[in-house]
Amino acid sequence: MAARLLLSTAPFYRLPLRDAFRHAREAGFEAVEIMVTSDPATQDARTIAELAADFGLSVGALHAPFLLLTRRVWGTDPIGKIYRATQLAEQAGIPLVVVHPPYKWQVRYRRWVEHRLAEYSARAGITIGVENMFPVKLRGDRGLRFHAGQDLEALDRYTHLVLDTSHLAVAGYDVLETYRRYRTKVLHFHLSNNAGKGWDSHLPVDEGVLALDTLLDEVARDGFAGSISLELDLRTHLGDDRAIRELLVRNREFCELRLAAKT
Repeated sequence: MAARLLLSTAPFYRLPLRDAFRHAREAGFEAVEIMVTSDPATQDARTIAELAADFGLSVGALHAPFLLLTRRVWGTDPIGKIYRATQLAEQAGIPLVVVHPPYKWQVRYRRWVEHRLAEYSARAGITIGVENMFPVKLRGDRGLRFHAGQDLEALDRYTHLVLDTSHLAVAGYDVLETYRRYRTKVLHFHLSNNAGKGWDSHLPVDEGVLALDTLLDEVARDGFAGSISLELDLRTHLGDDRAIRELLVRNREFCELRLAAKT
């Protein structure tokens, strides 16, 4: 079974969810990953199902509201967010929920993720993957790290992993070496390139410093049967449907070409 290619709705968070589905369909994608935001449509199973039917798309993953811009969606308790996301995924028939690792001060959440997440996921029947993040520093700070688990050893504690290639670049890790280390745990990718300047740029896959062609070649040879979601920064293109379509088509074809080659 080949890897499944998705388009994340995250770049369209300022637009109605219908627009994100439309862009995915027009660019030739067959599936999406939904980012839960303050938009009620992203939180409603019936709306999601109706949009999927209208555009002939399936939903392969649901990203729980862990970003700063969604920090108050479904409350501020990360465990509560996971419960809500899992319930929504079950109602909408979405097989995967993506969550973030704990911040340093989230001691209760860290213990829950490390000791109870896998059991809860199995009981709920929804796979929950923990996404790798990167150190976040305050201006003028000498190295305060917000996230507790950014050393690779911290990822060893999680059963299922979501590898974000741009996040790996910011954290200073090699994407291919990290995939090889965790290939038995990785079930989903957030795929984008990075400018190599220390910030989370989420560039198109064929731009930037990361050799994503090499990564995809190895993923294909491995027979990776998980999913790969294009999570791109499209802010400079919003308002220009033609430019968005051309960029998304180019990125989709870049990935499909390599995922189809297994030798």
